[in-house]
Amino acid sequence: MLAVPNTLEEAFLQAKEATKLALEANLGRIQVELVVPEIALQAQGLALEFTTLFDDLSSLKVIFPDTGAAALARRDWGETPFKVTDLGSRATSVEMKVSEQDRAFLLVCPSSVEVESVEKLCNLAGDRPVVLLIPQLEDVSVVGIGYAARQLRERFISTLNSAYYFRPLEGAAILRSYPSPWNVYLETETGYELIASEPQKPLGEALEIILTKATGSEGDHQDSPPPKKSGLLTSMQQFLKALSQ
Repeated sequence: MLAVPNTLEEAFLQAKEATKLALEANLGRIQVELVVPEIALQAQGLALEFTTLFDDLSSLKVIFPDTGAAALARRDWGETPFKVTDLGSRATSVEMKVSEQDRAFLLVCPSSVEVESVEKLCNLAGDRPVVLLIPQLEDVSVVGIGYAARQLRERFISTLNSAYYFRPLEGAAILRSYPSPWNVYLETETGYELIASEPQKPLGEALEIILTKATGSEGDHQDSPPPKKSGLLTSMQQFLKALSQ
């Protein structure tokens, strides 16, 4: 059974293995999500680790959301066998960032601000794999309302394949590691207990129903102690803060 990672290092290893399997399965548009506060601060280091998953580094293009992040990566990494660039700007469109020689793309930490450029990149890539590493697009797909948001979900967000998703909560966790289903865990005194496996990502009301069934309704457990607070989320936040200092 898939185990909830106790540290970010364990989550990174799970994410790399799941992404490797997804690439081998030719899933195409792949998402790798670690929904942990401040995880974006480690985007550059994670990206360098994930380049090792690609067989032909000379045909890999690592893409950052903006020119500043791309320039910083080139400075820190020095000479690399792969190309490093950005998603483009008003002066240079994303179409100019993709060439026939590119056989795979690693897109690092794109946000909802760049979603249109991300969609264009994926369309330009065609059958070539695009890995979205710790994308910040969840607010677009979940919170977005109205006709434009629905169109975006149906046209683009729904075409993304989740290779890895890890979201620690207070007293619970959501974990998906390809090809496993979406698992929901409840934290107990002895560890994490699997309480649900779903074919789709359990969020919002669906997640609340799962947790309510596992913990019982308020009326049935008025005298029960409150659920144990998760130390996992706190420890990961502290770890990321320490790394960024």
